[in-house]
Parts: sequence; C-alpha cells; structure tokens
Amino acid sequence: MALIPRRIGLLFALFLVLLSLAALRAAWLGTVEGATLRDAAATQQASEIKVPARRGAIVDRRGIELAVSEPADDVSATPYLVKDAPAAARKIAAILGTPEEDVLKKLVRRDTGFVYLARNVPASRTRELKKLNLPGLTFTPTNRRRYPRGWLASQVLGVVGTDGNGLSGLEYSQDHLLRGKDGKRRIVRDALGEPISIRDPEPVEPGSRIRLTLDAAIQDKVEEVLQEVGAKFQPKGSTAVVMDPRNGDVLAMANWPRVDNNDRASAPDYANQNRAVAFNYEPGSTFKAFTVAAALEDGLVTPETRFDLPPQIQVADRTIGESHPRGYVNLSVKEILAQSSNVGAIKIGMKLGAERFDQWVRRFGFGEKTGIDLPGEEAGQLLSVDEYSGSSMGNLPIGQGESVTPIQMATAYAAIANGGILRPARIVREVDGETRPVNKGRRVISPETAASVREMLKGVLAPGGTAAEATVAGYELAGKTGTANKVDEQTGLYSESRYIASFVGFAPAKRPRLLVAVMVDEPKGAIYGGDVAAPAFQKITSFALTYLRIPPE
Repeated sequence: MALIPRRIGLLFALFLVLLSLAALRAAWLGTVEGATLRDAAATQQASEIKVPARRGAIVDRRGIELAVSEPADDVSATPYLVKDAPAAARKIAAILGTPEEDVLKKLVRRDTGFVYLARNVPASRTRELKKLNLPGLTFTPTNRRRYPRGWLASQVLGVVGTDGNGLSGLEYSQDHLLRGKDGKRRIVRDALGEPISIRDPEPVEPGSRIRLTLDAAIQDKVEEVLQEVGAKFQPKGSTAVVMDPRNGDVLAMANWPRVDNNDRASAPDYANQNRAVAFNYEPGSTFKAFTVAAALEDGLVTPETRFDLPPQIQVADRTIGESHPRGYVNLSVKEILAQSSNVGAIKIGMKLGAERFDQWVRRFGFGEKTGIDLPGEEAGQLLSVDEYSGSSMGNLPIGQGESVTPIQMATAYAAIANGGILRPARIVREVDGETRPVNKGRRVISPETAASVREMLKGVLAPGGTAAEATVAGYELAGKTGTANKVDEQTGLYSESRYIASFVGFAPAKRPRLLVAVMVDEPKGAIYGGDVAAPAFQKITSFALTYLRIPPE
C-alpha cells in the first residue's frame, strides 16, 4: 500500500514542477517579452494602409472632361505562395490581357518575394481577379489616369507616370495641384480576420479640379485643319494657337502629328513635344509688323510715308532682294507691309537704328519666356547689340537672325490686336472653381499705333496682298504671312529646300476678338506662308467666328 501514496506523491511533484515552469514562462512572457508580444498581436489585429488621393480632373472652359482619374489597383504577387503557377498564370493573363508566358515567368521566380504583375489595372478587371481567390496575389489601391477625348490637346495635357506623378504638359506643371494628398486608413480585425473598426487618422485630400481656357470644339477643329495641312503638304510638323487677344485666353493649342494620349508610347518624340511653346524658329516676314510698329511709335514714319525701293539692297557684305523679282518701285509703309517687301522693311529698320530696334524687339517680349503655365517653354534667341554684324540690320528687320516661339508670336500680335497691351497668354482659367485673374500686362505701344498697324495688316488679305484669298465672308481680317529659310545644321547656312511657312492674323480687324497663329515646319510642294499657312488660318477663323457667335463689324 505504501507504493501507491509514493506514486501519487511523485505525480503531484511532477505536476507542481510543470505548473511552476508554466508560471515562470508566463511571467517571462508578461514582463521581459511583453512589449514585443503586444506589438505582434496589434500587428495581427490592426493594419495601416495608404489611401491614394484621386487626381484632379482637367476640363475645358465648358466643363468637358479632358483628363480624369478612375479607381485602379497595382497587382502584385508573392511567388512562393502561388499554388499551381501554370494554372494561375493562365487565369490571370486572360483577365489582364497580357501574354501568359510573361505572367508565368514572374510567378515561378524564387529569387524574390515580390513581383508586379501589372500596374494601374482598372477596378473592373481587378474585381474579376479578386473573385478567383488565388493565394499569393496582392491588390494595392491606386488611380488610373484616362483621357476621354484621346487625341485632343494631348501635347498640352501631357501624361502621368505609373507612380501617379505628372511627366509632361499640364499634368507636370500643375502636378502640385492635381495630385492631392494621400491619406492613411487604420483597420482593426477580430480573431477571424473580419474588420471591426475602420478609421482614417489622415483623411485623403483629392486633387484640385482645373478648368482650362481651351475650348474642346475649337481645339478639335484646329487639329482637323492641321491634319489636312499634313495630308496636303507633308510637313515635318505644324502648330497652331488660337487666342482671345483681349485677355490672353488660349482657346486652342494644337500640334501635328497628333498623339493618342492613352497610347503615348507609340508616338515619336517629335510628335510628343508641344512645339507651341518649345519650338524655336526664325519668323521671317511675320516679324515685319513689329519693325513697322516700332517706327510708327517712334514717329519716324506714318502709314503713308513713301520709299523708293530698288530691286535689291546692299547691307555691308550682303545683298538682299525680294521673295519675287521686281523692278524699281515706290511704296508707302502700308504697301510695304501688305506686299511684304524685304527692301522696304530693311529701310524702315535702318531708320530705327540698331539700338532702338533691339529695344523694341525686347519690349514686345521676344528673347524671354511669356510665362504661360506650360513646361518646357523656350525663350527664343536674340543677339545683343554688341553681337550685331555689319549686315545684321539687313537681316533682323525682316525676321532673319532671331528666333521665336509660336506662343511668343501669338502673344506679341495680341498686343497689336488689343490696343497695345502685352500680357502673358493664359491657359489655366479656374482651380477648384476659383477664377485666376487676368494678367494686367504692360503697355508696349499706344492705342493709335496699334490701330494703324491693324489697319495696315488688313492690306495683307486685300487684293494685291500676300494672303488675298484667306478671306471670310462678312468679316474684315488682318494678318501677316511669313516664309523663312531654315538653317542647315550641317553647314550653318540657310537651306534652299527647308522652310517655315507661317501666318498670324486676327478678326474682326477693327476690334479683334480672335487671334490665330499657324506655323508649318518644312512643307513640301509649296513654301510660302500665303499658300500653306494662310488657308489654314482662314478655315480655323471661319469656324471660330461662327462658333463663338462673333458678329461682323
């Protein structure tokens, strides 16, 4: 009988030892490792995720959506958690629309615990993926940028990268407004993994909605006209700017070749560039309007001042003639501008002299950026007076030897059209419903001088002018043609086969409400601004005058 109590005692002692060990273990876990275990428990029960901000929409002046964001997900995988990789790859590829072998290569990797299968996948597709309940897949919420009008104003709008940052165009220059601020969401789950508490310690702040000055209808028409120019003259490229000269609002800014903003990768780099702000070119005869305006403002000539003009003029070591051979003539200043006489413009420029000419060119804003809300703007190139050669005053007054951008030309002509005020072009009209003020600008010429130049520019589109056929029934138009040789990059000399054809004009001529600038780079079959660019001006102006319901004078 003594054996049984002894065994009971041993069992009791054993249980006592085990209980003591358990107590010691509990004490150890509760004190020494308590903080670590509490953090681990909290991690399993609570998680914090980033809530991506919805990027702000970009709309035209009438509220038509040009760039919007929609819910999407980045789809990633942990390869070693994926079961039956070939079957999973087949199902995933079918939904994502990607090659099955590409997906499989990522799923069978063993050198990493994370691979992206696709970025910015529309929520409609990721919902199908989630229904598959495939182990190892992770869905990270994000937003996907979409351009509802595809081709429309693509170079102006720009694009967004896979990480949601603006890369070009307005998407880049206005990124600080459009991107918003990501939020944080804290989710607490129960033992079964079901959420029992959701709160946002840092609320998401959506990006601003930006309303542009662009009008989608006018933009579409301008792109259509440039497409026709491209088909007919097969140029390297072309650009057009439509502006309200009264306030600098850009109603359209188009480039050809066109680019599908939802598929920018398929377009060449040249097409992706917004040449309206980033292309430097010699303006040719469109520059003569500023030579004349300067001489008028300085009181050196009047529209009726007459000049005896030989067939060509010698300036230092350079002989300069007209675009079309002629004999000796006597022309007034307004006839010199209407007929685009090189010799006449040079004589007017010489009355100004080098220093005053240089001051006037800079006063009209050439040689510096206009300040429009678009990235990549060039400032053009001007020589300093110290850099002038003996023949410079034979080149510069007729638009050779200096370079400008299309937006500079449109802005400077707007000063003539609106009565003498130079102001930056405006393309962002409102941010979150708050209208951006119109820049007051600065006066560069008097209203009287501006009116005189406008009157003279009417002659360009009148019989005998260089753009006599670019008319719109019921309206008086004013403008100037330009034809400029491009510089050969190999020789540094003017090319005999590559030209810039351009036209800048406005309507109605007396009180302009519409300004159109067209620039065509290296047209084939015809080279003159009156033949290539002026017809495009006429088509754009005719449509816009009717569309905007601008009455004839």
